[in-house]
Amino acid sequence: MSSPASARVTTPFGATSTAADVLAGVRLDGRRAVVTGGGGGLGRETARALAAAGAEVVLAARRLGGAEEAAREIAAATGNPAVRAAALDLADPTSVAAFVSGWSGPLHVLVNNAGVMATPEARTAAGRELQFATNHLGHFALATGLRAALAAAGNARVVSVSSVGHINGPVRFDDPDFTREPYDPWLAYAQSKTANILFAVEAASRWAGDGIAVNALNPGRIAETSLGRHLQTPPASFDPAGATGVSVKNTEQGAATSALLAGSPLVEGVTGRYFEDCQEAGPHEEGVRRGVAAYALDRAHARRLWELSARLTGTGA
Repeated sequence: MSSPASARVTTPFGATSTAADVLAGVRLDGRRAVVTGGGGGLGRETARALAAAGAEVVLAARRLGGAEEAAREIAAATGNPAVRAAALDLADPTSVAAFVSGWSGPLHVLVNNAGVMATPEARTAAGRELQFATNHLGHFALATGLRAALAAAGNARVVSVSSVGHINGPVRFDDPDFTREPYDPWLAYAQSKTANILFAVEAASRWAGDGIAVNALNPGRIAETSLGRHLQTPPASFDPAGATGVSVKNTEQGAATSALLAGSPLVEGVTGRYFEDCQEAGPHEEGVRRGVAAYALDRAHARRLWELSARLTGTGA
């Protein structure tokens, strides 16, 4: 249940709960949701849970064909015909702008789920490092572009899917694109995931007057998704045998915390926080792959990142 603002938020659910479990008995009829990366993995399971609860769901994905197939499957499985796909390439500002301009009416739930991990060094057409551009900047432009729609919904929710990988490094404000120092795929990933949390911290503050709740989360390690497709020799921290505290889950369990933050009445009014295993996370402790790093909740860092992101994307000022 939600606790006073100074206390950690807890729920009856945990690491083995599924997205279906946390929304069992919950009805979201009349609510509209967008799930990025909804064509597969955690996004697909999050979308499934929201659709089963009666929400209208848009699966926003770079591979439109896969998202369309997923939308048909979810609609058939849940009996909810209001599930559709839409094209969205988060690394392409033109694609993000097109999605935003094509949206009409209120938006009750935005799940910023899509992402890439540990990619070989690559840059967008604008010269941005790919992981930072995809995982953070694209979602920043999407969310800020849809702010009016979120505000119009009343009590809207934005869910920012981060990772325990954020504990490997902060945002590199002086060199976010690795133009001065050699590229490191894991530091780039960590930076983008820290940025996902800092976005939630600052958006929660800036958008409180609009009644928009914004939270971030660690879904746990889910081996079934395609997120690790770029891995050749994973570091020890990616191996549950050598990573103390890692929650290893199937896709349905991995989507549970996203579904909780997107639709459960148990977290009504909760904002600006970071969750894992369906609970608000405690502080990170050295040597344990759990918790939230202090720099990821730092309000000064959150403001600085917002200002940087607004400048780089031309949105959100």
